[in-house]
Order: sequence, then structure tokens, then C-alpha cells
Amino acid sequence: MSPPAAALDHLVVAAATLADGVAWCEQTLGVTPGPGGAHPLFGTHNRLLRLDGPEQDPPAYLEIIAIDPAATPTRAAPLKRWFDLDDTALQHNLLANGPQLIHWVARVPDLSAALAAWSEFGLERGPAIAASRPTPTGLLQWRLSVRDDGQRLLDGCLPTLIEWGEQHPARTMPPSGLRLNALCLRHPQAEVLQRALTTIGLNTARVQAGAASLRADIHTPRGEATLHSHP
Repeated sequence: MSPPAAALDHLVVAAATLADGVAWCEQTLGVTPGPGGAHPLFGTHNRLLRLDGPEQDPPAYLEIIAIDPAATPTRAAPLKRWFDLDDTALQHNLLANGPQLIHWVARVPDLSAALAAWSEFGLERGPAIAASRPTPTGLLQWRLSVRDDGQRLLDGCLPTLIEWGEQHPARTMPPSGLRLNALCLRHPQAEVLQRALTTIGLNTARVQAGAASLRADIHTPRGEATLHSHP
């Protein structure tokens, strides 16, 4: 059986506060992020920007995300927020170094099948859970993989997997002037990472062996910019 097709869905930039993330975006990329929304399940909120790049429908996008201090997650403790946002080391990193690229999300047509394929060689990405957020054009609904401990795995290089419902947010985003030129992943377990991506038919990212890091090369209205993770 051929592997299910997959595609880069979005990049995840985390910030200590959403205001920090907006200011970072304006300073680093030269554009103001568009509206996003709240995620009641995790007590987070975001702002979004469309990313042009390789032809795909729907397009990819950039998510700037932060914990919402006014919200209590409906996903009750001891379950953790997604993307390691409850991790104290990451929180200290964001306070010390500012907003940064911490993760990415891959879109798959059959989430259960993709998770089962990874599980066969020891990658437990977490159960498929249902999530949603309201938008002016209707309710966005999706299923995605989130571990009970909230961990990203492989230092954020292994993507979270998502299966969208009928609507995708990028289809209604206006052009931002941003174009993704490359996503580069470096990790000591590069062979494991490459195998995981190949298994689900994903060839978007460049994978190399080395100290763990994520890097995205983006063309902006100001010229070239590089987003990267901090150790």
C-alpha cells in the first residue's frame, strides 16, 4: 500500500505573550499578523499569516501562538497543553530569547492511518483528538495528534499531525507577502526523522544530522529572513 499523501500545513512560532509575538512578527518579517482565535481546549490563542511557496491547496501558513492568561484549558490537568507550552524550560527560553520557531504541523488525509504507521516503528505521537475554534466564517474543526504530556518529540522536529474538517483557515487568509523558501530540520536522530516523514509521504523538509534545530527561510517584503529555534 502506498503511503498517504501529506503536506506542510503550518509553522509554529511560540511567544511568552501574544503581544510579544505580534511585535516580533512586525520587527522580523515586516508584516502585522492577521487575526487568529482562541483554543478553549488548550487555553491558548494565536495570530496567523499565509505563506506562499510550493503550489499546494490549501496554502501553508505561519502560526504565532501563546498561552492565554485569561483562559483555563478545558483539557484538564494532568493533561498538558500542546507544543510543550507547559514546559518550564521552553517558557524560560521564550522569556530569555523571545518568540521563536519551535515546531511545525503536517497535514494528512487520514490521521489514524498516519499515527498507526508511525507507531509501528516506535513513534507514539499521541492520540487523535478533536479540536475547534470559532471564526467569523464559521467553526473551524480538526483532528490532531497531541500526547497527554504535550511533548513535541525529537525536539520539535517531528511534526504534529493534523486532519482538517471541511474548512481550512489558510483559504480565507489574504496574501501576506511572505513566501516559504525552505524548512530545514537538524537532529541527532536524523535517520528516524527522515523515515517518519517518508512513511507518510512527506518530502517538504530537508533533514540533516546534527544538534537539534529548526530553521525556516522566508522571503518577506523586506528581503530574506531566517526563523530558527534556540537551544
